Amino acid sequence: MALICPICNEVPEEPVLSLKSNCIFEKRLIIKYIKENGKDPVSGDDLEEADLVNVNSAPIAKPRPPSATSIPALLKSLQDEWDACMLHSYTVRQQLQTTRQELSHALYQHDAACRVIARLTKELTAAREALATLKPQAGVAPAAASAQPVEQMEVEESAQEIGLTKAIIQKLQDTSVALTSERKKRGKTVPEGLATMGDISKYTEIVSLPGLHSASAKGILAIDLQGGNPARIVTGGVDKNVVAFDRTEDKIVATLKGHSKKVNRVIYHPKEDIVFSGSQDSTVRVWSVPESSSRHVIKVHDNAITGVSLHATGDYLLSSSADQLWAFSDLQSGRVITKSDVGDGQDAFTCAEFHPDGLIFGTGTSSGIIKIWDLKERTNVANFSGHTAPITDISFSENGYYLATAAEDSTVKLWDLRKLKNFKTITLENSVIKSVSFDQSGTYMVMGGSEIWVYLSKQWHLLNTLSGHSAPVTGVKFGSNASCIASCSMDRTVKFFGL
Repeated sequence: MALICPICNEVPEEPVLSLKSNCIFEKRLIIKYIKENGKDPVSGDDLEEADLVNVNSAPIAKPRPPSATSIPALLKSLQDEWDACMLHSYTVRQQLQTTRQELSHALYQHDAACRVIARLTKELTAAREALATLKPQAGVAPAAASAQPVEQMEVEESAQEIGLTKAIIQKLQDTSVALTSERKKRGKTVPEGLATMGDISKYTEIVSLPGLHSASAKGILAIDLQGGNPARIVTGGVDKNVVAFDRTEDKIVATLKGHSKKVNRVIYHPKEDIVFSGSQDSTVRVWSVPESSSRHVIKVHDNAITGVSLHATGDYLLSSSADQLWAFSDLQSGRVITKSDVGDGQDAFTCAEFHPDGLIFGTGTSSGIIKIWDLKERTNVANFSGHTAPITDISFSENGYYLATAAEDSTVKLWDLRKLKNFKTITLENSVIKSVSFDQSGTYMVMGGSEIWVYLSKQWHLLNTLSGHSAPVTGVKFGSNASCIASCSMDRTVKFFGL
C-alpha cells in the first residue's frame, strides 16, 4: 500500500511516523510544521521532533512528467540527445585535429634537428680527418709541400666560403639601383634596330655548324653568345669539351678541355673573353679563351652542375647542382662567397638564373617547383608550383616582371612576379622543352624542344616555328636586337636562323 503524506498528498521521499497520530509524513514538511505550530497536523496533539520515527523504505522512482509522454516530446528529447552527441563528436574531432597538428610540428622539429645533427656530425668527421692528415705532414719540408698541383690547391681553396661582406652587398645593391634606373628611363620605348614581328615571322635557317664537337660522343647540350653577339659563340657538349667559335673568321678559337664528364651549361662573359662551364663532374670552370686554359676550378658541389648564371656586375657567378645546393662565387679569385645550407633545397636543383636586377634569383627543381631566393638573406622567399615534372630551364624577362619556366611535362608557364601567380600556360604536345629564353629587350621569347617556337611577349602570340634539327634542341639564344636565333641540338649541330 502506498504511503501518502497528509500535508502534500504525495508519496514522501524521506518518510517519518508520528507517534501521536500514527500517520506517515514527509520529514522536511512535518519538521517545518512542528516549528510553526507545535502540534500534530492530523490529531492536533502536541508534537515534537522526538516523537517522529524514521521509516525505512525503498527509493521511489518518480514517474515522467506529462510533457515527456507525448510523441512530439519524445522526438524533441531524442533530437536534444542527438545534438548533444554531435556537439561532443565535433569537439572530439577538433581536439584530434589539434593533437595531429602538434604531433606533425613535433615530428618536423625532430626531423630538422636530425638534419642539423647529421650535418654537424659530417663537418666534425671532416675536420677530424683533416686534422689527422695535417699531423703527419707537420715535418714535411716546404719544397715537398710546393709540389702539390696548382689546380688541386685552387679546388680546395674554392670550397672555402669567403662570406657576403658589406662591400659585396653594397656592390650588389648599387648595381640593382643603377639597372632599375636605366630600365625606368627606357620605359616602354622599343630599342632601336630591334627586329620586327614581320621579320621574325620570316626567319629561316641561314647557317649550320656541324663540326664543333666530337662525332664519337654526339650531342651539344648548351650554347651562349657573347653579349648577344652572334659572331662569338660558346658551346658545351657530351664529349666533355667547351668550344669557342668565331663566326667572323669561321673557325674554332679554342677547344677547352678539362671536364671529366659532359658539359651541361655554358656562359660567355658579355665584356671579357672569358667562358664559364658547369659539368656533370660537379665542377664549375672559369676559362680564358685566348689562353685556351682554365683560370679557376670551383669545386663546391658534390653532384652534377645543373645551372650557371652570371650576375649583372659581371664579377660573380651563380651555380646550382643536383646535390640540392646553390653557390655564389667570385670570378676574380675563383672562390665561393656563400652557398645555401644543406637541406634548404629539399629537391635536386635542375637550373638557375639571376633576376635582371641581381638581388634575387630563381632555381628549378626535380619536383617541378620553382624557388625564388633572396641572395643577401640566403632565404627562399617564394615558390611557384604548377608543373608536374622536373623543370628544364627558366628565364626572366628584361623588365623583371615575367618569369618563363619550361618542364618535362611539355609545358612552358609564364609567371607574374608582381602577383606571384601563373597567368599563361603554353602546352606543346609530345615535345619536352629543354630551353627557354627572352631577347635582351624582353619583347620576344624563344623555346627549344622538338622544334623551335618564337613568341611575342605580353600578347604571347606564336610568330614562327623553326625546323632543321634532326634531334631535340637543347639550347636557344637570341642575337642582339633579336637579329637572329642560335640553337644547339643533340644532332651535334649549331644553327642560326634569321633573314
